Amino acid sequence: MAVRRLDENQPESFALTPDNAAWAQKQIAKYPEGRQASAVIPILWRAQEQHEGWLPEPAIRAVADMLDMPYIRVLEVATFYSMFQLSPVGKKAHIQVCGTTPCMLRGANDLKDVCRRKIAEDTHTVSEDGDFSWEEVECLGACVNAPMVQIFKDTYEDLTPESFEKLLDDIAAGKPVVPGPQNGRHFSVAEGGLTNLVDFDGGETGGKPIPQVVDGAPATIASVAGFAINDATGAQPTGTKPSPAKKAAPKKAAASKPAPANATPTKTAPAKAKAVDAAATSDGPAKKPKVLKKARAAGADDLKLIKGIGKVLEDKLNGLGIFHFDQIAAWGEEEVNWVNDHLSFKGRIQREEWIPQATALAAENGKKG
Repeated sequence: MAVRRLDENQPESFALTPDNAAWAQKQIAKYPEGRQASAVIPILWRAQEQHEGWLPEPAIRAVADMLDMPYIRVLEVATFYSMFQLSPVGKKAHIQVCGTTPCMLRGANDLKDVCRRKIAEDTHTVSEDGDFSWEEVECLGACVNAPMVQIFKDTYEDLTPESFEKLLDDIAAGKPVVPGPQNGRHFSVAEGGLTNLVDFDGGETGGKPIPQVVDGAPATIASVAGFAINDATGAQPTGTKPSPAKKAAPKKAAASKPAPANATPTKTAPAKAKAVDAAATSDGPAKKPKVLKKARAAGADDLKLIKGIGKVLEDKLNGLGIFHFDQIAAWGEEEVNWVNDHLSFKGRIQREEWIPQATALAAENGKKG
């Protein structure tokens, strides 16, 4: 990797906006007294996002002052991690192409050729229109989905030269793009479908795979394999016959925890979980968002287009009365707290930025309509 140095042209000063400064103080408050330096990476990242996607030297000093750190320590962080850009980048996208062995063997060199042709011949060069720039980086951690690139904070995987060109064209045209695999793969599931944690029905229905029930995992298995969950004990494909072993397993598990002799009989818990007490679990006030009894006449939106929402989460959202992108786009902080509590995936909405994604997808739907 090349030596990373600060750009020759620097602004005279830098200060976080009031909103970003308040956000930074919340990050600092997560750590014990004297350990505020632990917040250096997220605050540097927020400063970079504020300053047109790159990190100037005055921003490094401002963050150091905020965290009471020596300037050199913050500079070391900024120059070590390739996530921090030390020179101006494209306004619409800065592409980091993984060139490490797995991606190289799967076509990373072809992706670099696309960058040379559509952006600039040399790395760290902003395109003539000012919208794009690119560089080669070391492993970005999605080897099973090679080749892949990272654009700002999102990764785009399973690329071909053709799908990569379309991705760049869509970004240039201002169209919404969906991070993750670009070939229809579900996260990192094998391209041929799920092959682990499954059994086969012996040919009774043509050899269809049946997920093996693993404590706590049937919903996950069903999500990645595309199976329907028929009961609380496990997942079975609709229309297949479970083997005797599959029938016996849940009974054996239930017998392993006998009730005490003097126990008072209790009613079986209903299949539908009780509503969570939002006030007891939220970081702040919670408010139920506007929900629908069913999807609108045109049909439910494909919520899986939002990064972070898979089949299981989509089903849960639908069960709460959330079917459309514009519903998610309308959430405020209180609505996010309520949904977080009811999904049992606390923090994902903010971390994976569902609302900005939903806003863009809703706008795209509006144009089509």
